[in-house]
Amino acid sequence: MTSHTKKAPGTKSAPARKSRFSFFREVVAELRKAHWPTRQEALRLSLLVLIVCAAVGAILGALDYGFYRLFTDLILGG
Repeated sequence: MTSHTKKAPGTKSAPARKSRFSFFREVVAELRKAHWPTRQEALRLSLLVLIVCAAVGAILGALDYGFYRLFTDLILGG
C-alpha cells in the first residue's frame, strides 16, 4: 500500500523559476534535435501545398458558382 502525503489546504508549491536565457537555450537545443527537411524536400512539399490549395480553391469556386446558378435560376426565377 502506498502512503500519500497531504498538504495543508491553500498551500501551493511554487514552480521553479528559470531565467529567460535558459529558456532560449532550451529552445535552441530542441530545435537542433528536430529533423529538418532538405532544400529539395522543402521545395517539393511547398509546391504540393500550393497545388492542393489551388485545387481546393477551384473546387470550392465551382461549387459556389453552381449554388449561385441554382439559387438564381430555381428560386429567383432567373
